[in-house]
Amino acid sequence: MDNQAVIASTSAQAAGAGENLLGLGKKLRPGESVIQTLLFLAGFTTIFTTLAIVTVLGRESLLLLTTEYTTEGSNEIHTISVVDFVNTTQWQPHSFEVGIAPLATATLMSSFIAMLVALPLGLASAIYLGEYASPRVRNIVKPILEVLAGIPTVVYGFFALQFMTPLLRDVFGQDVVQTFNLASAGLVMGIMILPFVASMSEDALSAVPRALREASYGLGSTKLETTIRIVLPAALSGIIAAFIIAISRAIGETMIVAIAAGQRSNFTTNPFDGAQTMTGYIANISGGDLAYDTLDYNSIFIVGLFLFLMTLGLNILSRVVVARFREVYE
Repeated sequence: MDNQAVIASTSAQAAGAGENLLGLGKKLRPGESVIQTLLFLAGFTTIFTTLAIVTVLGRESLLLLTTEYTTEGSNEIHTISVVDFVNTTQWQPHSFEVGIAPLATATLMSSFIAMLVALPLGLASAIYLGEYASPRVRNIVKPILEVLAGIPTVVYGFFALQFMTPLLRDVFGQDVVQTFNLASAGLVMGIMILPFVASMSEDALSAVPRALREASYGLGSTKLETTIRIVLPAALSGIIAAFIIAISRAIGETMIVAIAAGQRSNFTTNPFDGAQTMTGYIANISGGDLAYDTLDYNSIFIVGLFLFLMTLGLNILSRVVVARFREVYE
């Protein structure tokens, strides 16, 4: 019994020492308690803000689908259904035609054009900076490239309108390219998000262990073969995440499309036509004097909710892709 008591006492002391070593069972000092509380409040505020945004967008969007609207000067009643919102190819709130298709199509088209510019150029820039450029060149070129991310988007918008549109009209013809068009907005938007793709992709390439490169060189591979067959597959999850984040950034861009793409709702697949995107519509209609609980006022929130769901879906896709393709090196 004495031996068992000694063993039990020793085990309890060891457990207590382990808790003290890990900081468990130890009373926090006042400063640590304050820091812990502030960190909790910061995390809670982030979650609360997101939930509040979703609640406001959902509540106000529901008004669009449940409110009965009357035509001015008559007693005719109009309602907007979910089917009409999804299937209608016209966005004319004043005529009670509220279909998201024209705004969504213009948003996706401008974002797709931006991706055609940003993804290949951004990835090529990342490969050059990460694998081929000398440290001196990298320290000069990378800050210059990242300066593009600091230019105000309104400047990009006027650049698209005053430079890119005239250039496209000279190349493809005055009758083909309209003054306001999705192509110029998409091309300039691609230039704007190029630094995001290049910087994040270069970080993903730099995270690949040097040992993989050395092993490839030891087997007789060239630098190009090592980059294409070893480094890029190893950094694939980070590169895909950079692409998806860049797409989300393009979908949420406002000022470039509001200035260069036009302010007229148009269901078209021609990139040289003018059309209004979802963010462009929100920026345009919000600048006016809107009365509460009107069709125009409620339509802002349902467009914002649809835009939020698109970006949320892309973020979820990014996490799934990163988890699927992520490589862990010890």
